[in-house]
Amino acid sequence: MRDWLGEAKAKQVYLILRDRILSGAFCFGGKLPTENELADYYSVSRVTVRRALGELAREQLIERRRSAGTRVTYRPAPASITADISGVLANIAEMGRRTTVKLLSFGYVPAEGAVAQALGLGPDILLQRSVRVRTVDRVPFSYLTTHVPENVAVTFTRQELASRPLLELLERAGVKVEQARQRISAGLATPDVAQALDVRTGSPLIELVRVVRDQSGRAVEHLHALYRPDRYAFEMDLVRSGAADAKAWAPAAGKRDRADTVALRSAIVSNKRKPASLTPGR
Repeated sequence: MRDWLGEAKAKQVYLILRDRILSGAFCFGGKLPTENELADYYSVSRVTVRRALGELAREQLIERRRSAGTRVTYRPAPASITADISGVLANIAEMGRRTTVKLLSFGYVPAEGAVAQALGLGPDILLQRSVRVRTVDRVPFSYLTTHVPENVAVTFTRQELASRPLLELLERAGVKVEQARQRISAGLATPDVAQALDVRTGSPLIELVRVVRDQSGRAVEHLHALYRPDRYAFEMDLVRSGAADAKAWAPAAGKRDRADTVALRSAIVSNKRKPASLTPGR
C-alpha cells in the first residue's frame, strides 16, 4: 500500500472494503454505500473514507463518478481449477495442463539449507533450481520454486520445463512418484515475487512447501509455492468419525476432496450483507 494512503484508519477501511470486493460481497456492477454512509458506519471522517476509496479506484477495483456514485469494477474470472487433496499428485499434471506457465529462471545449485535437509542430500549434490509463474486467463496466481536432484533433472531441458508439467517430466524420466508431504502456511510477497504476481510488496500470500517421493521413499522434488489468496484456495471435505463419545473430524474417505482451487469464482454472494466492523472513533 502506498504511503500517501496515510493514517491507519484509512488503511483499515481500505482493507475491509477491498476484502469485501474480492470476496464478492460487493459484486461487479454493484454500488458501494456513499462516503457519508461509510463514514458513519465505520465511525471515521469522510476524508478517511475518500482516501480508502481513492486507493481502491487506483487499483481499478471501483469506479467513482460524481453523478452515478461508486460502482465495483472488479469482475472475478469465471473458471475454477480443482484437485483432490487426498490424491493431490494425481491432479498436479492436470493443473499444469489447464494453466499457462512462464519460466523465470533455470540453473543448477549445490544442495544446501532447508531444501537439502528436506531432500536428505549433502552439499556435494547438485540440484536443478527453477522458478516459474503460473497464470489463468492471463492473471498470475502462483510463484513456484522447485529443486530436483541432478541425476533426475538432466533428463529434461529448460525448454521442456517451460512447456510441460514437472510431474510429467519426472514420470517420463522413469520416476515412480508415490507420495508427498506438504505444509501450508502464510507468507509475504518479497519485491521480486510481488512483481511476478502483480501484487504489492508485503502482500499476504498462501505458502506451500511440498516434498515428493518415489516408491522407494527417495525425495525427487522440493516445491516452494506462493499463491495469491484472491486467486487460489484450499478446500477439503470432512466427516465426523470415531466412537460416539469421541468423534473427531477426519478427511471424507472415498470422496473427491476439493483442493488447490484457483479461486476464479463465478458464484458471488449478495452485496446486501453489512460491512465488517471497525473500531469506533475518529
